[in-house]
Amino acid sequence: MTTASSLRATRASYDTVAADYASLLADELAAKPLDRAMLGAFAEQVGADGGGPVVDLGCGPGRVTAHLRDLGLSAYGIDLSPGMVAEARRRHPGLRFEVGTMSALDLADGSLRGAVAWYSLVHTPPEELGPYVAEFHRVLSPGGHLLLAFKAGGGEGVRLEHAYGHPVDLDVYRFVPERVAGLLVRAGFEVRARLVRAADPAERTPQAFLLAQR
Repeated sequence: MTTASSLRATRASYDTVAADYASLLADELAAKPLDRAMLGAFAEQVGADGGGPVVDLGCGPGRVTAHLRDLGLSAYGIDLSPGMVAEARRRHPGLRFEVGTMSALDLADGSLRGAVAWYSLVHTPPEELGPYVAEFHRVLSPGGHLLLAFKAGGGEGVRLEHAYGHPVDLDVYRFVPERVAGLLVRAGFEVRARLVRAADPAERTPQAFLLAQR
């Protein structure tokens, strides 16, 4: 599991960049139709199964949480960074946001109908993803839906010491989509859809999306 010191560094880095991160990425989804399509497919599937609570794991400043709400879902956000949660609450006062850790969610077994981890696993070494996937499986009810978004690659990490105009202390990992899909299957999920799209002009790597059902 990701070490406590790594989690502290990640939390501190996102506390530092929260306001500028939120401003720079506020309209990011508007230029990414394939990303929106995956979020839309997730929302339709949750709705078709009767709806219910959906959590945006690693929600940051809440832009994806708000998008899920706009798609008709009962969505709220959880993030490691108190600074990000404060920014999300300021920008989206009608939505619920809480501080929490994805590896140990303060949620009852089977309490969610859907969960989204939108690039929020990118600071987790590939060999440590399994417990996170198991935790997602635990909190989803039978038939619940999961959407993962991440940077596609060969498992390599990139060190970040400056981002969003601030010094940070972060490692960013790129995952092999087939390996992540295998982790989902071993945890008890059925992978329903996979998408790997080319990098857009502001990105350096392809981007991967996995839609799975418990």
